[in-house]
Amino acid sequence: MDIIYLDHAATTPLDKRVFAAMRPYMEEQFGNADSRYSLGRSSSLAVLAARDKIQSLIGGAGGNLYFTSCGSEANSWALKGLCAANRSKSKRIVLSAIEHPSLLKAAEDMAPFGFETELVCPDSSGIVRPQALERALEGGAAFAGVMYVNNETGVIQPVDELYDVCKKHNVFYFCDCVQAAGSLPIDGSFADGISISAHKFYGPKGVGALWLKKGAKISRLVSGGQQESGMRGGTTNVAGVVGMAEALALACEDMAESQRHIATLRKIFLAELFAAADGVRPVGDMLNRLPCNANIAFSGCRGEEIMFALDRLGVCVSTGSACSSGASKPSPVLLAMGLSEEASSCVRFTFGRENTESEAVRAAVAVAAVVRSLRNK
Repeated sequence: MDIIYLDHAATTPLDKRVFAAMRPYMEEQFGNADSRYSLGRSSSLAVLAARDKIQSLIGGAGGNLYFTSCGSEANSWALKGLCAANRSKSKRIVLSAIEHPSLLKAAEDMAPFGFETELVCPDSSGIVRPQALERALEGGAAFAGVMYVNNETGVIQPVDELYDVCKKHNVFYFCDCVQAAGSLPIDGSFADGISISAHKFYGPKGVGALWLKKGAKISRLVSGGQQESGMRGGTTNVAGVVGMAEALALACEDMAESQRHIATLRKIFLAELFAAADGVRPVGDMLNRLPCNANIAFSGCRGEEIMFALDRLGVCVSTGSACSSGASKPSPVLLAMGLSEEASSCVRFTFGRENTESEAVRAAVAVAAVVRSLRNK
């Protein structure tokens, strides 16, 4: 059975060019980057080059880049580490209600240390308005977090305006860029801290990064070795960071063409779906969102039933964040947007650059057939 993969927001396939760049550091040049002989120095130079390349692509020269195991680790470390290092300033945390669980749960973990968290809800389009953030920051905060692109709806947040609000109130602004990296231009001009994860832009799983502007105080994550400037001990994943740098460079180079192709696929898919099924509507702002994302509400159906039925037909989709896929409750993101029972009917379709127009049509036909079948039960 041919697989039609439409869950690129969860993960992307590894680009063959990226694997080719990684392979030498898993075979011939396998040295530990902290070993002082030539094999280790070769790995160390590769890590240094990867760090410089990634930093130039997401943050510029005015900051520090730390390698992590994933975006969730980068998010959790940012919140806990910054709050711990700056606890004398404030013990308030302000997050949008649509943040990834890695930030929301990290904020919960800080409660025993006296930190309080306020959540800022988006409007019905899925956008966190600067005015709402400003109201929340009137009492001050040690940390404010609003992501660049929501992982469930694909809606793009007004990060420049949100950062202006945080600067006005002298609050550290952290921007989860995991969904944005490789699809939108990223630089250090709109945040004090940024997170990315390689497997979202056709890189390897198991490697991410945290970028902080110079001067940001953060507590150590892992004690031990001197890796990552002594802030995160442990053997460096040389092949992983080389792969992440190559994947991000390729994604940025191919961004315009790739996004045009993906936008075309979504347009075809939605046209076919809306023509073949009624009681179907997109969730969230359709203009301010990534071209890959189509989050759809299906009246009279449960999203999980649609997802499992499509899986039997070889179509891979999701009902929300992969990090919350074990939950049977409605998505907190969709509930925060004001959806109630309809939140349980939503399915997320996310296209990638290897998808074809034929797959977009076939997927839409399959979805319409599944929806009709479920409604006729």
